[in-house]
Amino acid sequence: MSSHSGDAAPVDVEPMPGYLDLITRASTVMLGAWRDCSTCGLELSKRTLLDNAYITLTEIALFFFCAFLWTQVRRGLTESLFKPLAQWLRLLPKDAAKMPESAWKLVFYTMSWSYSTYLLFFTSYSFFHDPPSVFYNWKSGMSVPTDIAIAYLIQGSFYGHSIYATLYMDAWRKDSAVMVVHHIITLALISFSYAFRYHNVGILVLFLHDINDIQLEFTKLNIYLKSRGGGYCLLNDVLSNMGSVSFSITWFWFRLYWFPLKVLYATCVSSLESVPGIPFYFFFNALLLALLLMNIYWFLFIVVFVVKVLKVKEVNDVREYEDEDGSKAAAGLLGEPKAENNDDDAGHHISAQGSLTLCCLLSLSLSYRKHVQNGITKEKHL
Repeated sequence: MSSHSGDAAPVDVEPMPGYLDLITRASTVMLGAWRDCSTCGLELSKRTLLDNAYITLTEIALFFFCAFLWTQVRRGLTESLFKPLAQWLRLLPKDAAKMPESAWKLVFYTMSWSYSTYLLFFTSYSFFHDPPSVFYNWKSGMSVPTDIAIAYLIQGSFYGHSIYATLYMDAWRKDSAVMVVHHIITLALISFSYAFRYHNVGILVLFLHDINDIQLEFTKLNIYLKSRGGGYCLLNDVLSNMGSVSFSITWFWFRLYWFPLKVLYATCVSSLESVPGIPFYFFFNALLLALLLMNIYWFLFIVVFVVKVLKVKEVNDVREYEDEDGSKAAAGLLGEPKAENNDDDAGHHISAQGSLTLCCLLSLSLSYRKHVQNGITKEKHL
């Protein structure tokens, strides 16, 4: 690992493309690369892997140690801080059971996103403003700057912990299986991008995704906190509404606008321009496209629920998106019993990251709005 970032090539910054430019140029470049790769196949992939993957046993050991450490830190904070805090605030029992998970994730994602922000905006790295620069001076087996290597260790080990946590520590929800797939794909991207020295683009991907987790967990915590001590707290209700709105906006802006136009354009088009024949070109782009498809999948839930809210439907309508037997299915999958999560509050059936959560929160943000149905004024309750 290197202790400094190195110099970028002195070239003019390319303007960010539009969606049409991305689709046309990326498809053209990828089809051309596929036609030119006459030797592509399992044998070439194996040879490329052996020739270009650089990762040491020490780094692998650090990954598992830190993944174990995150699990222990979470358990320690849950028992010594989050659970006592929930009791002190006199949260409702179902909220008190879920509050530690959100508090833990809020702490981690705030820390990790702040560090990514520091790297991209307060150091010499120009990856955000000039995404093609992630491939300038790329060489197989090049040194990874220490500050970026630290970010990779933090993020990689956390997602290793998250796979275990989703299966065995968190409440099983309808999109928990999707979350496991998401964590596996993310961990694969982190691991392979580090081994193949695509760490520069990896930092950009992490920055564009972690901000939504901060807003999500912040909103969930305020939903739990607005009904505490036997009363109703207006401030937390307002904060949860603000969090819901900002989450939906930044989800589109960061994951569906900046992510494809900055990251995918750089990996699909700029990578071959800077490094012709760059290793595992199709593999990494396939993983990034899969991540984009999951972002679109979750965003569709946002659109569906916004439409429902605008039509002023009952909050109970969101339950059709929840699988009441999800915990039973999870228990069958894992071969062990899992506690069921059959809360009456649809808004508290929330995922770790999926947009399903946001949609429930959007519905909950109107939980105290009165509406008229069949000539009778009713009050929505949580």
